This record gives sequence, C-alpha cells and structure tokens, in this order.
Amino acid sequence: MIVSNTTSAERGIRSSALTRSTEPATDTVRAARKGRARTSPLGLVMLAPALALLVAFFFAPVVLTTIFSFTNMTSATGISGGAYVITPNLLRDLEWQGMAPEAAQSLSGETISVDEAALERAAAAGVDPDFLEEIEDELLGDEFDDARSFERELKTLPSRPRRVRDLKLAAEPFSQSILNTRFATRDEAATAIASIAPDLSAEDRNTVLSAAYTGWVWTTDNFERLATTPETARLITNTALYVGFTLSLFNVGLGLFLAIAIFYMPKTSGTIFSVLWLLPRITPVVLYTVMWKWFTWDDGFLPVVAENLGLPAFNYMKGSVPTAWATIVSLNGFIGASFGMILFSGALRAIPQQQLWASEVDGASRWQQVRRIILPQLRWPILFVTCYQSLSLLSSYEQIWLTTNGGPGNTTNVWALEAFRVALSNYTGNLQYGYGAAMALVLVVAGLALSIIFLRLFRFNELVEKPKIEF
Repeated sequence: MIVSNTTSAERGIRSSALTRSTEPATDTVRAARKGRARTSPLGLVMLAPALALLVAFFFAPVVLTTIFSFTNMTSATGISGGAYVITPNLLRDLEWQGMAPEAAQSLSGETISVDEAALERAAAAGVDPDFLEEIEDELLGDEFDDARSFERELKTLPSRPRRVRDLKLAAEPFSQSILNTRFATRDEAATAIASIAPDLSAEDRNTVLSAAYTGWVWTTDNFERLATTPETARLITNTALYVGFTLSLFNVGLGLFLAIAIFYMPKTSGTIFSVLWLLPRITPVVLYTVMWKWFTWDDGFLPVVAENLGLPAFNYMKGSVPTAWATIVSLNGFIGASFGMILFSGALRAIPQQQLWASEVDGASRWQQVRRIILPQLRWPILFVTCYQSLSLLSSYEQIWLTTNGGPGNTTNVWALEAFRVALSNYTGNLQYGYGAAMALVLVVAGLALSIIFLRLFRFNELVEKPKIEF
C-alpha cells in the first residue's frame, strides 16, 4: 500500500515537473509572438532628428558630389546657365584642335551695314541727328567690307564730324562682329555666325557653338581625364603609401602597443602616460603643424641636434623625399595612435581578469597572454579602428597642406589634397568644381571598397553572430 502510494506520488511529481518544463517553452513562444516588431509613432518622432542629420550631412553631400562629378562646372561656367561668347582665344584654341584656319578667320571678321537697327544703335550712342539723317538718305541699305571704306563714304556727307576720332565713334554702331558678344540662346549665336560666315560648314558651326557656351553641361570627361592623365597613377601610389604606412605603423600598430603597455603599467603611471599621448589629438591642427615645423625646419630642433652630432642637417620637412614622407606619416600617425590607444584601452578593461590570472597560474608569459588572450578578443576594436582610420586618412589633407603642401614637387601629394586644390584652391583662379567632385566620388567608392574588404578580412559575420554558449 505504501509502495503504491509512493509510486502515485512519484508519478504526480513527474507529471507536474513535465508540465512545468513545457511551460517556459510555451511562455517563450507567447513572448516571441507578443514581441513582434511594431512601428511606434513616438519612436519615429524620436528618430526624426537623427534621420534628418543623416540625410543632411551624409546622403545629401554624396548625392550632390555624384551630380557635380558628371558636369564641367567651374568658377568660369558658374552653377547656373550660361551664354554663348566667341572670343579670339576660343578661335585660336579651335585652330590648335584641328579647325581650318580659314574657318576660324571667317568668324573673326566684321560686317558694316546701314540698316534701321544700326541707325537706332547710332542714335542711342548720341550721334548727331542731322548726320544720321544724311546717312539714312544716302547710304541706307549699303554694306561695306571694312571700316576704312565706310569712313571714306561718311567723309563725303556735309554734316560729318570734323575730328577723325568723332567720325570713328559715329561709325562704330554700324559695325557688326560676333567676337566678344554675348548671345543668350544657341539660336541667336547660330544666326550671328551664319550672317558673319555663311560658308562655314555645319560641323564647324556646331563645334564653335559647343565651345562658345559659357555654362556647364553634362559630361563624362572628368572620369576620362582621371583615367588617362599620368598624374593619376602618382596620386594613387602616394595615397596608398600614406594610408598604408600611417595606418599600420601608427593608427593600429602603435595605438595597440600603447594600450597594451598602459594595461600592464601601474594605474597612476598608465594614466599620466595616456594623458601625454592625448596631446597631439587635443592640440589645434595649426598649432600642431607649427610645432612640427619648428621641430624639422632648417633652424629647428632636429637639424640643430643633427648638426651638433655631425649628421646631415637640413629642412627635414621639405629638404628630401624620404624625410618629407617620414614627417607627414609621423605627424598624422601620432594623432591616429592616440585615437587607437583610447579605444583599445577601453576594450582591454572589458577582458575578464580571471582569464589572465588563470594563464599566469599555468605559467603563461606576457607575450603569450597578448597573443592567446588579448589579441583574439580585440578583433572587433581593431576592425573598427582600421575601417574608421582608413576612411579618415583617405579624406585627410589638412596636415599635409599646412606642412609640405604636397612637396617637394608633388612627391607627397595625395588624392584628397589634389581634389581640394582642383575644386577649392586652384592657383590659376579657375576652380574646377566638376573635376574635383569626380575625384571626391572616387574617394567615396574607394572607401566603400576598403570597408567591404576589411569586413571580410576580419570575418564580420562571425563577430556579430550569436554566441555558441549561452549562460
């Protein structure tokens, strides 16, 4: 009887336990069903400022850069529509490009005709009315090949001006030339060309009209120019060297070394050391570059020390190509190293101390701890620093511009600096907005490509997947 009751009790306990064991699963399913993603109006309102900033400061610049890169916009064309102007320089350029000299010369001529429009222009210019009346009576409808023959006819009229200068001024409104004349539309310019050079072929006329337009047009010439100019290869090489050396030696390499060194230092010493390494980042850029100039120029600290030691002493910033490269890489590298040090130090503090203590019990050295425990757990911070600093270095030019300015020659000129010069700081005065935008768009594409490469190199999918062991 006792056994029977015990068995029934056990069965009840097992049944109750089985029921309870299935309840969490049922509750989980219900929670999952209830936790379906829903759009909250309040959430959208809270996200609206962030979305607006994202559109204004990221998507809009990229879209505008893409649009401008397919135009020939410059400070000469402006950003709005233009007119049609034929100048002597334009005709000379067309001759160099292969246009027949006779065709170009026919456009540089002038015609003199006496018609109602010319008389109105002369009256507006203040020519004597009696003289204009005589011109209308005697010469209306006549055309002349040059100004000299027209002036000869004017001298036969009784009311002509007595001074030669006044006579030439009176003859100017009757002269018609398309040179340095602004035409608002293509049709107006074509009509003027037909009147001054009726024998000009249709092909030459279209060439002249296309070249005479002072506004911007849609074109792919910017990318064709980038693909064909020899300077592109030099800029790509310089940018790759600049980003590669600065990133590997300083931003990641030195930053990681400093973080690990501070991690093993006593707390007080590590804090002082980290504060000192933050100085390059918190120092204003202009002041920071001035300090480097004092450090490397002819009468600076480094040349003076080198001279006292019997070593070559010169301007290390601009005196030679190797020292110029060492200067710009170090100058930018110390700033990037402090950034990496901050992130890596924070990641090191998140590593459980028990793992390091256990490794010390097993006899692990410092190098073995770094290799087997620290570095594997820093893959995510290293990925972030590598991606972020690569994009930052690709678009940075301020320090180079303020120090070597791409010199000596163009040996330290990088892609971002050249894009800045072309679009915003051109010594010739003609800022090439379209070409600079094309160079900037190439940087955007290169940055996206590098990000994808880094994500695959660091196996990003493994970093974000769920842990295989749940606690």
